[in-house]
Amino acid sequence: MSITGKELILKTFAHERVERTPWIPYTGVQVGKLINEPADKLLQNEELLLTGLLEAHKLYGPDGMPVVFDLQIEAEILGCELMWAEKAPPSVKTHPLSESKEIQFKLPQKTDGRLPLVLNVMKRVKKEVGDTTALYGLICGPLTLASHLRGMNLFMDMYEDEAFVQRLIDFSTDVLLRVADFYIETGMDIIAAVDPIVSQISPDSFEQFLSKPYSMIFERLREKNVHSGLFVCGDATKNLEVMCHTKPDSISIDENIDIVAAKKITDVHNIVISGNIPLTTVMLLGNQRDNQEIALELIDQLGKQNFILAPGCDIPYDVPPENLIGIGQAVHDPEATRILLKNYHKETKHIEVTMPDYKNLQKPLIEVFTVDSATCAACGYMAAAAMEMKDYFGDKVDIIERKITDPENVARLEIIGLKNLPTLLINGEPKFISIIPTRAQLRKEIEKYLGN
Repeated sequence: MSITGKELILKTFAHERVERTPWIPYTGVQVGKLINEPADKLLQNEELLLTGLLEAHKLYGPDGMPVVFDLQIEAEILGCELMWAEKAPPSVKTHPLSESKEIQFKLPQKTDGRLPLVLNVMKRVKKEVGDTTALYGLICGPLTLASHLRGMNLFMDMYEDEAFVQRLIDFSTDVLLRVADFYIETGMDIIAAVDPIVSQISPDSFEQFLSKPYSMIFERLREKNVHSGLFVCGDATKNLEVMCHTKPDSISIDENIDIVAAKKITDVHNIVISGNIPLTTVMLLGNQRDNQEIALELIDQLGKQNFILAPGCDIPYDVPPENLIGIGQAVHDPEATRILLKNYHKETKHIEVTMPDYKNLQKPLIEVFTVDSATCAACGYMAAAAMEMKDYFGDKVDIIERKITDPENVARLEIIGLKNLPTLLINGEPKFISIIPTRAQLRKEIEKYLGN
């Protein structure tokens, strides 16, 4: 009898060498595309979300899958207003603690916000596919939730009011553990904290503010006999070692990190690593064979132990379904796929772009290269940091976000030679790479160019 996908995932978490590399498509709002429903409707309607998930399960051949990928569920319950979109998860519009440091929230109840919808869908998906497929319950990580509640002020607080930051992160940890309990009750096999903002802080800051909370989170999940995960986005290379010290069962990374080098670190700590098919350049902008090629390349490089093939993060809405179907085929029948790809050569698309004349600009140009500030929390806060400068400097500066969901911006990225996102440039010079600046730091950099 052939092994199920769920058994394959659980063997991987037990650090066994497996028959084939397991595959988890981090389907978020992309399942809405399968049923022709926009993201805003999908994430607020139980029947639509269930229908989309089951369709993705049928088409993509997953060994595991998340039930919902939305980092704003907890924030919404705690009073953040959301801005909804048709092709992306909602983003946080307002921050309840932007002008206050009084943490007076109550911990979430099962009846709060969209939790009843999520819990019902989890139970129903568990009943439909839970015997064969490992199910993930994803929760907003404590640093990202703290940033949702406090906004950009949090990054200055890390320098000016460390005690407050720790209180806020400790509260956010309590929220995570409370929601984790709800998800465990529905039968989720893996509970993962999704904390994209981790890539934007230093190892020292991680150790100071997050090491103890995360160590407690993962220990608590072990006590409940549930596997754990830590998702990061952006270039978190500098933080991999300190993340491993908190002892999650798995770490999920995106294409900003060299996964081959990263696995050497995670293997020392016997931690499963998951990733990192590029979300935009391959999954969104490539064709089916491009996706199969990168899937086989990762499988060959990383092997069949302590590795789960997956996208770098949740899949953009407009990723063609055939690309995900193709990855599933490559995973389940790699040799047949190799034959199919034997004579395939990736098409090189030359895109003409006009670059700014950086040497002759009339005023400083701030460019923020992002995956998409609407879908990537770290990108969103980097873009917000830049946009705040418009309020301070007014017409003395120009500011633009360059999302790499646009092929022209991918070409610009290559011309400049940028490797990591998000990155903030001034007059074409990278100034903040995967580190969100404080207001004071960014103002100081801009003023250097105003003085020229």
